[in-house]
Amino acid sequence: MCRPAYYAVEYAINPWMDTTAPVDAALACTQWEALADAYTALGHEVVRLEPEPGLPDMVYSANGAFVVDGIAYGASFRYPERRPEADAHEKWYRTSGWAYAEPEFINEGEGDFTYLPGRELILAGWGFRTDARAHAEAADVFGRPVVSLRLVDPRYYHLDTALAPLDDERIAYYPEAFAPGSRLLLERLFPDAVLADAEDAAGFGLNFVSDGRNVVINAEAAGFAKKLRDAGYEPVPVDLSELKKGGGSVKCCTPDRRGAPREPAPRINRRAGEPAALVHRPFGLRGDRVEDADRACRGVRESPALPAPWSQQGLRPTRRPWWS
Repeated sequence: MCRPAYYAVEYAINPWMDTTAPVDAALACTQWEALADAYTALGHEVVRLEPEPGLPDMVYSANGAFVVDGIAYGASFRYPERRPEADAHEKWYRTSGWAYAEPEFINEGEGDFTYLPGRELILAGWGFRTDARAHAEAADVFGRPVVSLRLVDPRYYHLDTALAPLDDERIAYYPEAFAPGSRLLLERLFPDAVLADAEDAAGFGLNFVSDGRNVVINAEAAGFAKKLRDAGYEPVPVDLSELKKGGGSVKCCTPDRRGAPREPAPRINRRAGEPAALVHRPFGLRGDRVEDADRACRGVRESPALPAPWSQQGLRPTRRPWWS
């Protein structure tokens, strides 16, 4: 996590940012410390990244990389105002002994990637910040299936503002943030998901961090906290009203290291051969109709990483995959 020592809203790169609205930097630091204390109280270790002057959004440290199996897939920010942050994160991972995969395509780390270890499945968002081609790149880096989900509401410009894992296999999400095909896919993959409504999403209720039981959540999302409690989880509300002015909340401030530093796994060259794992075609590149989603769900390419039940069905793509 990165303390908001230089936090300010000096530019507007998402609908939540208003450069004319006052920001209380001291209060932002106090709220951030309360978030870090909440993690410590729950028994989690908090590692701090030093903030750098001139980078007011470094507090949203989840955007700096995506980590699975001790390998950090680096970020490449879309907006020039945030691009120097990627260097700070890369330096931290490399000097700390982590395997670091340099990105070729624009992506904003855990803003648009999340991982469900129980399913060995990566969920990835695109539509506003992350280049959809980064999804195939992530599959190559981690050797994990990647499911591409198209975001369509600019208020929920990152996946972590519209969807979050509750435990190793279950998620919560706001359906209206996604294109119809992506909604259909989420319904099929996660029939037991906890669904948020418009009020829950606007309160940044989905920008939470869960350890499988305790869900650290923005205090403004009281209604969604009740839904989580009814679903068997324990909400831990934290007030991050100042940091919400920059378009982020709990999860934006909290990357997950997922594993320990290790040597990088062999990387497959996408241009020379097959992806390392199944990657669903991002719905919307050629249309968002529900029937397109259904066709894409059936039209997967086989690879050694596919679960046996799928590969035994003899499935073949209905048209040329977008990564080829």
